[in-house]
Amino acid sequence: MSDILWQPDAKRIARSRMDGFRRFINQRHHLKLDDYPALHQWSIDQREAFWQAIVDFFGISFHTQPDAVLRGGLKMPGAEWFPGATLNFAEHLLSRRDDAIAVIAIGENGQRELLTWAELAHQVAGFQASLQAAGVVVGDRVAACMPNTWQTLVAMLATTSLGAIWSCSSPDFGTHGVIDRFGQIEPKVLITCAGYRYAGKEIDQTVKVNEILEQLPSLQQLIIVPYARPHAHATDYRTPANVTLWDDFYEPGDEPHFVPVPFDHPLYVLYSSGTTGVPKCIVHSTGGVLLQHAKEHGLHVDLGPGDRLFYYTTCGWMMWNWLVSALAVGSAVVLYDGSPFYPDNERLLELLDDEQVSVFGTSPKFLATLESSGIKPRESYDLSHLKTLLCTGSALSPQSYDFVYRDFKPDVCLSSMSGGTDIVSCFVNGNPLTPVRRGEIMGKSLAMAVEVWNDAGQPVIGEKGELVCTRPFPAMPIGLWNDPEGEKLRKSYFSQFPRVWAQGDYAEQLPHGGMLIHGRSDAVLNPGGVRIGTAEIYRQVEKVPQVLDSVAIGQQWQDDVRVVLFVRLKDGLTLDEALQQQIRQVIRANTTPRHVPAKIVAVTDIPRTISGKVVELAVRNVVHGEPVKNTDALANPQALEQFRDRPELNS
Repeated sequence: MSDILWQPDAKRIARSRMDGFRRFINQRHHLKLDDYPALHQWSIDQREAFWQAIVDFFGISFHTQPDAVLRGGLKMPGAEWFPGATLNFAEHLLSRRDDAIAVIAIGENGQRELLTWAELAHQVAGFQASLQAAGVVVGDRVAACMPNTWQTLVAMLATTSLGAIWSCSSPDFGTHGVIDRFGQIEPKVLITCAGYRYAGKEIDQTVKVNEILEQLPSLQQLIIVPYARPHAHATDYRTPANVTLWDDFYEPGDEPHFVPVPFDHPLYVLYSSGTTGVPKCIVHSTGGVLLQHAKEHGLHVDLGPGDRLFYYTTCGWMMWNWLVSALAVGSAVVLYDGSPFYPDNERLLELLDDEQVSVFGTSPKFLATLESSGIKPRESYDLSHLKTLLCTGSALSPQSYDFVYRDFKPDVCLSSMSGGTDIVSCFVNGNPLTPVRRGEIMGKSLAMAVEVWNDAGQPVIGEKGELVCTRPFPAMPIGLWNDPEGEKLRKSYFSQFPRVWAQGDYAEQLPHGGMLIHGRSDAVLNPGGVRIGTAEIYRQVEKVPQVLDSVAIGQQWQDDVRVVLFVRLKDGLTLDEALQQQIRQVIRANTTPRHVPAKIVAVTDIPRTISGKVVELAVRNVVHGEPVKNTDALANPQALEQFRDRPELNS
C-alpha cells in the first residue's frame, strides 16, 4: 500500500458536500453508509435512487417531469435516462442572478475582465436574441474556434439556452484540424477570433479563417471577435454568409429565456484527437452532462458558492466544457487565455494568488516543469485559498505527488482524475473524504461501475488490464455524428467486450480501492508477448533529472517488439553511454527487465496533442515509415520529423 501523503481532518470532512450527500442518502433511505466505499457501492447497486438523489440534492429542475429515472437499465448502449423529462442546460448554469463575481477572464497580455452573475445573464440574453434573429433554432449547430475568453462562454450559454448544439475548437488548431471537425457537423453559425496571443506573439487568423470558410457551405452567420486584431473588419472575410463583428452582433439584454429540450437532446459535439484519422464527432446529451458534472463538481471536487475554479485549458479540450459547468453549482470560474509559461514559468502561480483560486486544475507536464525549474510555490506564494489541486491529461508520477506536498502546498487535496472526451467526465476521481496516496488515483467516481478486466473478460484486482464500465451511466454519449445505426459507436466502445464499455485505458485496481492508469491500451508495449503500459516507463524516467520529457514505443524488430525510448534532455546535455546506463538502471531497479528499453535515442522535442498528451501512436507510425493521418491535431507537428529514418533504430 502506497504512502499516505495527505488526509482530510474530521472538520474538513464534515464541511464537505460529499459528506453532506452521504448524510442526505442515509436519512432519505434509512441507511448507515459510513464511508466513501460504502457510498460508492450503494451508488452502483441503486443507480436509480442515486441519480434521483443527485437531481434533488443539486436542485435540477425539469420543465416536464420524467416518466421514470431509468428505462432499459441493462442495455448498453441503449439505456434511457429520465425519459419524458425536459430541461435546459444553460438555465442551470445561470441560476444565480446576484452581483457576486461569476467569471474572471484573464489574457496573456494582462487584460482582466469580470462579469457578475447578473451581468453574465444580461450578456447571454443579448447574444441569444441575436442568434434567434440569425435563424438559430433547436438542433442547429453553432461552432466556435475561439480562445478561452468570456465571449466564448457567453456564446455557449446563449446557444444551449435555445436548444441548439455547441461545438468548439481553439485557434491553435491547424486549418485542416478545424475543417475535419466542423465540416462534419455543418454549423449554421461560426464564431471565431480575428487573431490570438500565445507566448508573447500575436497571430493573425485571417488567412486561416478564409480557408476554413471555403469548406463550410452550410454557414449562414459568421461572428468575428477582433481580440488580438482590434482593427479587424467584416470585409476581411470571404463567405456568402452574413459577417458581423462581435460588438455589432448584439447588445446585452435583460433576461434570457430557456427552451426546454428532452434529457437526451444533443448539447455538445466533442471530438477525438484525430491523430489516427478523421476525428470522431462525439455527441453528448443535455441532461447527462448536467447531472454528471454536478456530481463531479459538487461532490468529488467539493465546489460551491464562494469557490473559484481555475482549470488551465484551451477551448479545444474537453476540460473547457468541464470547467464552465462549475457555474451550475454556484462556483465562479477563472478563464485564462495564453501560454502557462509566459512571461515565465510562474505566471499561473501568480494568478492563483491574485484571484484567490480555491481549486486549480492542471496537467502532469505543468507540475513536472515547475519541479525541473526549481520553483517552490510554497516559499513565494500565499496559496491560502487553495484547497484542491486537480490533475488530468496523463498519469501523474509519484515524483510529482512528492513535489506537490514538499514544495507546492502540504495541506491540499491532490486529485488525479481520468476519464475522457468520450464521456466528457471521469471514470476515476478524487474525493474529499479519503486520503491521498503516493502515485495513486483515489478511486472510482460515484455511480460509475468501473472494473479492470483481463483479456478473458474477468475482473482482476492487483493486475493490469482494460478499464471497463459494466453498467450504463447518464454521461455516456448518445451517439457519434452521422452514425444513424450506432455502428461506429459500438465499434468504438463495445467491440472488445459486448455490452460493456471499454475505455481504451490500460489500468490497475489496487486492493484498497486506489486506481492506476498505465497508459492507453492502443499504445501498450508488447516485448516478448508481455504487456507494458507506457506510463510505467515514464514514471521511472521522470526520476532522472537530466531528462525533461520522453516517449516510449514498441518497434517491430526481428519477429518481436522491442522497447524504444526517445528522450528530450535539458539544454547543453548529451546522451552519452553513462546517461543511457543511468536511465536503464533506474527503469530496471523499479520495474522489470522487460521494461528496459533496447534503444534510447535523443530528440529535441516530443510531439503532443494540443491538449498536451504525448502521441505515441504517431511516433510509432513515423518510426515504421507509416503515414500520420492528421498532424493538425498536434501542437508541434514538426517534432515528428525527428523520429523518421533514425539510423540508431536499424541495428
